[in-house]
Amino acid sequence: MNKFNRRSFIKKSGLSAASLYAASNLACSEEFEKSQSGGKYMGDFAAPKLETIRIAVIGVGARGSGHVKQLASIEGTEIVAISDLYEDLVDRSVKACKSQSNVRHQNISRYFGDKNKWKKMLTDVKPDAVFIATNWNNHAKMAIESMNQGAHAFVEVPIAVTIEEMWEIVNSSEKTQKHCMMMENVNYGREELFYLNLCRKGVIGDLLHAEAAYIHELRFQMEEQERGTGSWRTHHYANRNGNLYPTHGLGPVAQYMNLGRGEDQFSSIVSFSSPAKGRKLYAEKNYSKEHKWNALNYKGGDINTSIIKTNLGRTIMVQWDETSPRPYSRLNLIQGTKGTLAGYPTRVALEGGVREETKDHHSWSEGEGLKSLYDKYEHPMYKRLGALAKKMGGHGGMDFMMLYRIVECLRKGEALDQNVYEGCLWSAVSPLSEASVSQGGMPQKFPDFTRGAWSQTEPLTIIS
Repeated sequence: MNKFNRRSFIKKSGLSAASLYAASNLACSEEFEKSQSGGKYMGDFAAPKLETIRIAVIGVGARGSGHVKQLASIEGTEIVAISDLYEDLVDRSVKACKSQSNVRHQNISRYFGDKNKWKKMLTDVKPDAVFIATNWNNHAKMAIESMNQGAHAFVEVPIAVTIEEMWEIVNSSEKTQKHCMMMENVNYGREELFYLNLCRKGVIGDLLHAEAAYIHELRFQMEEQERGTGSWRTHHYANRNGNLYPTHGLGPVAQYMNLGRGEDQFSSIVSFSSPAKGRKLYAEKNYSKEHKWNALNYKGGDINTSIIKTNLGRTIMVQWDETSPRPYSRLNLIQGTKGTLAGYPTRVALEGGVREETKDHHSWSEGEGLKSLYDKYEHPMYKRLGALAKKMGGHGGMDFMMLYRIVECLRKGEALDQNVYEGCLWSAVSPLSEASVSQGGMPQKFPDFTRGAWSQTEPLTIIS
């Protein structure tokens, strides 16, 4: 932080120790927002066409191994380099890529062993695009360096951990004129695309409220200690108290509402966490008293509930819980003046009922009862790619559809389905929620990463 004196700001403000993090991030965000990057706005940015996309991948332990194999299967790609800490993981992915084509992916450079080998890869290979699937703390620096080295950056969720990192990503993208997209795969789920189309067609009227979540019990990741795959999250649960993984639920409902795209924008957030019980109990039950997991003081509440207010006064409830023993859910509810769409299971309630299924909005149409709506409102992109995506797999096909669309947009020279500002806005929920929790639920203002340009940004189109 070189644009203002952080220590002086905190001292003059007379803030408590619990609020130092929030205060420094607030001041940082305000300074960035006032300044200009010296680059070009990226909201509707379309990069020059790439007939063949030379791709490098950083991190092929879990998510990355699936991404690189699927990318290798898509026409117009050439995997040119793979980097990971472990040689066997690199070799596994190299083999998987070569199996996808007898022509492409035959000359893949391998980088492993040292934690900074990815930097050498970028300078040696000069790829067109870099796909990043490492732990959260590395996302921002790897994305920024990739852009500075002339590559488009595609980053696993979240795009960054701090507000400062998010501003640095925005500024780097604007200066370099390179895409930086957070790979929010859930936006490409069948239900999510179906609901997006229903919202765009006005079926549920004016949008009022949404509910989003990531309810997914992941305590088993604490077992993944040999190489750290997944278990590194444990330190976040121990040291941070907020809504740490919001985007799987938030991304789709934000696009239903056109947030950051001409219609509406994020305004403020309040956040509350439950007591922190589950992780400590799990560690005590499954590990010795001397084990590192029992040495941690778990600060993060088992479940966090955050409420977002938009400029138009709409509300979004966002919940996060990776600890409690309960079934998986992303909620995925969107409520309008004429009806409500909800997930888990997929359900629709409309004023006047759903044709041939329900008489009114007092009962849900679901299962086979949704056939008439799917026949009429199935998303055109799912009609085009759904069967192939299900065959290729990855969370029911949403991973493949996301990667296919990235490649398609780059090859056609079209704007991406998710821009850099959306990735930052959705990810900003985490540090802002931490600040709100630390201040007893005090509202936190969202930074405007677009510096006001969101009002001229085109809504996400229905893709044919």
